[in-house]
Amino acid sequence: MADQYTIDYSRVYGLKTVTLRQSCIYGPRQFGIEDQGWVAWFTIAAMLDKEITVYGNGMQIRDVLHVDDLVRAYQAVIEKQDQISGQSFNIGGGTKNTLSLLELLERLRTTLGKDINLRWDDWRPGDQPVFVCDVSKAKKELGWQPTIDVDAGVLKLIEWVKDHSDLFA
Repeated sequence: MADQYTIDYSRVYGLKTVTLRQSCIYGPRQFGIEDQGWVAWFTIAAMLDKEITVYGNGMQIRDVLHVDDLVRAYQAVIEKQDQISGQSFNIGGGTKNTLSLLELLERLRTTLGKDINLRWDDWRPGDQPVFVCDVSKAKKELGWQPTIDVDAGVLKLIEWVKDHSDLFA
């Protein structure tokens, strides 16, 4: 509904509005929790030897987007706000930046060189097995696409958590 309101307010009242539908943003300064910011939560929990609950089979796939790429998307919107007012854009990692829960856990185990404390539970209601957003409109209209791949982005997040471990004590 919020998307539609911003689109309608642009059309009806002439307000300069643009909707960005963001998908699985992660990066430094994110204090993820189990229900929000799962990439950061898994990373922080793994480094602190906290238990991570995996719901379902762990093969759920999401497209993930590093926050630096998100900032670039906002900058592109600001630069083109007159031309794109009243539109909505999917802003996510797209097909080139997909990650399953199990893939992230394996990357963390390998990079950190330690086992990760996992607990398995039933699927959560409404959890989608696969969600990958189509960012082709953002590429075409904004000249934007993700530039930070999953491996580089997760390594940046790990380094930030290591450098700021005192925040998690």
